[in-house]
Amino acid sequence: MTTTQNIEIIDKVYNAFSTGDMPTVLGAMHPKIEWKEAESNSLADGNPYIGPNAVLEGVFARLIANHEHFSVQDVTLHGMDDNKVLATLRYDAKVKETDKAYNAQAAHFWTLDDDGKIIAFQQFVDTKKLADAGA
Repeated sequence: MTTTQNIEIIDKVYNAFSTGDMPTVLGAMHPKIEWKEAESNSLADGNPYIGPNAVLEGVFARLIANHEHFSVQDVTLHGMDDNKVLATLRYDAKVKETDKAYNAQAAHFWTLDDDGKIIAFQQFVDTKKLADAGA
């Protein structure tokens, strides 16, 4: 895959996530994707999540259950060598239990295989902001 193609795939994933199109998000993942949440993030308790269903249940379902709203904003994609894409972005969210909002800086490091399937994901985020909000 070319860098441009990899960026297009990840861009489609963010667009699908923003509209709640989980079949498209999960369909972009390799069956054995290795997904890692940032250390000290409450969702890191399942690291590494292996496979799309593990990501759906361990990450996405918990985000939806625990947040009044959760979105990614200001996504900028950076193409890299070796089928890698770096995304810089912000999370805009509000935690149901605490009624506290947060706007946190984050980065996502994506790795794709030669067929354009996502085989690895690593999140980096301001975990203090998440913890302060009760996320």
